[in-house]
Amino acid sequence: MLYRKNILRFGVPAAVLALTLTACGGDDGGSKKSNSKSNNEAPAGNSKEKPAGDKPGGGGALGTGKSATGKVKEGTTPVTYEVLARKVDVGTEADTQKLVRDPKKAKGLVPAVAHLKFTHKGGGVVKETPDAADTTEIWADGRRGGLVIGASEDAPGCDDPLDIEGWKQGESHVLCETYLVPKGSKALEVHWAEKEDGEPYVWKFAGR
Repeated sequence: MLYRKNILRFGVPAAVLALTLTACGGDDGGSKKSNSKSNNEAPAGNSKEKPAGDKPGGGGALGTGKSATGKVKEGTTPVTYEVLARKVDVGTEADTQKLVRDPKKAKGLVPAVAHLKFTHKGGGVVKETPDAADTTEIWADGRRGGLVIGASEDAPGCDDPLDIEGWKQGESHVLCETYLVPKGSKALEVHWAEKEDGEPYVWKFAGR
């Protein structure tokens, strides 16, 4: 996603990146920093849907600790990744106030940070900022949250994509994405696909 990468690369001020929301599951926006506080691990055996295999392009639901395998085009270089959604950190309404310029538009929403571990399994060296996590989405109680661009780079346990250079086969990085979701959401899902219009793999996590 070129737009997102340019925002991160050129350091657009947080005021310019203030999130604009009409409804959860709608518009994308951006900010600069997130303070997520609680770790929600996926409950075991919570996936009732048909499980997905590790073959590229499969999509579908994955159980706790189960990884997907997908191919992403990094610039002109195809790279095969093993992908695992490890957890979702859910913050508070006070955290949301730090992310948006107009708090009234984000009333009742809290930040949720998805942590995905990407392991380079095959293909060329990733020489530029990786695109691997760009298709990550967080859904809450059946609706997509609102993306907060650039909010995960300083989150605990997350690698800053801009600091990753020369990503080689066998190496792993934890890449994160932040979404705003309704406070008290009971069912969280992390979606990841090989490409924007691809069938996503889905990991389920309990809300709080």
